[in-house]
Amino acid sequence: MKIVVFERDSVTKGDIDYSSLDSVAKVTYYGSMPEGDVCSLIGDADGVIVNKTPITASVIKGCKNLKYVGTFATGYNNIDVETAKEYGVTVCNVPAYSTDGVAQLTISFMLYTATSLGSYINSVNAGDWKKSKNFCYYPYFITELAGKTLGIIGFGSIGKRVAEIAKSLKMNVIVYSRTKRESEFEFTSLEDLLKRSDFVSLHLPLSKQSENLINEKTLSFMKPSAVLINTARGGLIDENALAKALKSGKIRASCHDVIGFEPMKEDCPLFGIENCFITPHVAWAGKETRQRLVDIAGENVKKFIEGNPQNVVNK
Repeated sequence: MKIVVFERDSVTKGDIDYSSLDSVAKVTYYGSMPEGDVCSLIGDADGVIVNKTPITASVIKGCKNLKYVGTFATGYNNIDVETAKEYGVTVCNVPAYSTDGVAQLTISFMLYTATSLGSYINSVNAGDWKKSKNFCYYPYFITELAGKTLGIIGFGSIGKRVAEIAKSLKMNVIVYSRTKRESEFEFTSLEDLLKRSDFVSLHLPLSKQSENLINEKTLSFMKPSAVLINTARGGLIDENALAKALKSGKIRASCHDVIGFEPMKEDCPLFGIENCFITPHVAWAGKETRQRLVDIAGENVKKFIEGNPQNVVNK
């Protein structure tokens, strides 16, 4: 089987082993998102694996040998799955590979904003402790997570893992999800969750139903002391409404590993806001996480060749 892989460099810095793919198919790699015609680059290959590269209806129709589309991601909104299904092309994603990594960053954001960690480190590096008359000084906000309420919106594998860690930190966990599951945690309405939570963490996919779920109206339900965390998809938040809420003190802070347009555009409304903390979509970037991603992508191809495809999103 001939496979074309786009955006290899988005997954590796030269530190990832690709033998799980190389051992099952003849692979042609491109380091970045293609600048030329995608159809021409795929050519007569049987399959393609992408991260963000759009696999549109025209690509699917134009690549006559194409039988398989894989992702180096869990999300697949850059792939026209309906056209793929119509033309008999199997689409496979990589679910749950980043559960621990994303949960880790989510909890890190909570700890960061609960301790003002960045402010204290910067202050010490600026020489402020040397000038202090007391053995310590605490001009910046500090609070304990124990006893605080964490509202989790979306309760898939990552939401569940965050809930487990939060429980170990003695936090109260409440959940909003379109699908109620058997759980030790309390499920409630979105409005009730936003009103009660000290921290709100988003863990749901981006869809027509969830786009701009956090907007001017839903932000108005939140406590002025609350912190919003988004490690899911940028499009879940109306960024202009959030920027306004942060600047006016409607909520205390927000933390983001994802934004609406990536990489960040010059006019991003969240850029430069003092109480908005942004990382460049790195929750999945631990070496172990990226290796797991590639290994599952390779296993997806292997299972497809064997006639028993796994992680199919367009059955």
